[in-house]
Amino acid sequence: MINNEDLKFMYTKMMEIRLFDQAATATYKQRLWKGSLHLSIAQEAAPAAAAAVTQSHDYFISNHRGHGHVLAKGVDPKIFMAELFGRVDGMCGGRGGSLHSMDSQKRVFPHGLVGSGAYIAAGIGYAITYQKQDSIVVCFVGDGSVNAGGFHEGVNMAAVWNAPVVYICENNGIGVSTRIEETTPIPNISQRAIGYGIKGITVDGSDPLIMYKTIKNAVDETRSTKRPILIEAVTQRYLGHTGWDDGKYRTDEENRRWMYYDPIKRLKEYILGENLFTVDEVTMWEDSVREKIEGAVEFAKNSATPPYTKEEALKNIYA
Repeated sequence: MINNEDLKFMYTKMMEIRLFDQAATATYKQRLWKGSLHLSIAQEAAPAAAAAVTQSHDYFISNHRGHGHVLAKGVDPKIFMAELFGRVDGMCGGRGGSLHSMDSQKRVFPHGLVGSGAYIAAGIGYAITYQKQDSIVVCFVGDGSVNAGGFHEGVNMAAVWNAPVVYICENNGIGVSTRIEETTPIPNISQRAIGYGIKGITVDGSDPLIMYKTIKNAVDETRSTKRPILIEAVTQRYLGHTGWDDGKYRTDEENRRWMYYDPIKRLKEYILGENLFTVDEVTMWEDSVREKIEGAVEFAKNSATPPYTKEEALKNIYA
């Protein structure tokens, strides 16, 4: 059963992810920064739950739609927003942007190549097993990655090597603009686990409480057995594939469904409905998060741009 501390953590973290992405969208459309932008609005439940049930020495492997994963792992929104803006105070000095921002101290590693995270997670997981560490890896992939060779190779290697990886497929049903039923002939992605000899689970990825329980059980089991697990979190993707995609291929019914099953709305209704916290307390959390994100935008705007010199361009480049 989830405790009140984890409930508060999940709600505030989900709000942080939501407001961060909304601020990222607004500043992107104002052309305050350039590059790619893939939003995790409506997919906040899985990363928030994963962060609530893992430890600081565990790893997160993210993907192109990874803002939620990075923030859930504890990266300061100020330095993440500055990274999006390409500024020196960003977590990678402005070199990673939205798609390739990583923080080795927080142990979160996003990857833009679809499916690539699966075998990176397998490699880190193998190192954990080989060195007899207690860490585990949580690897987030999208439904569009499950037909990529890297996904199959990575999960298969993790199974063969007894690598402690919890694979979470955030299945929002649309790869760019292609419906998953047009590319994948099985009803549940978790069925793929049978071919790797590991456990597969399909759950409601828009329900924060279900995600908390499911990921907690998977994390505990994987840490104990060193066996990977595949979780399919059936969720939604609000808006389009990128910041400029108007998402016209989404139906009105899908948009209504998103608003009804909004994970933040569902968790707030549970918290207040069970009288676990008061309306004033929840409002105070929301105001605090809103102030934090507003501060992150101002921090990014005021951060310096890296000098456009040959020396700066060659920093951290190895031959």
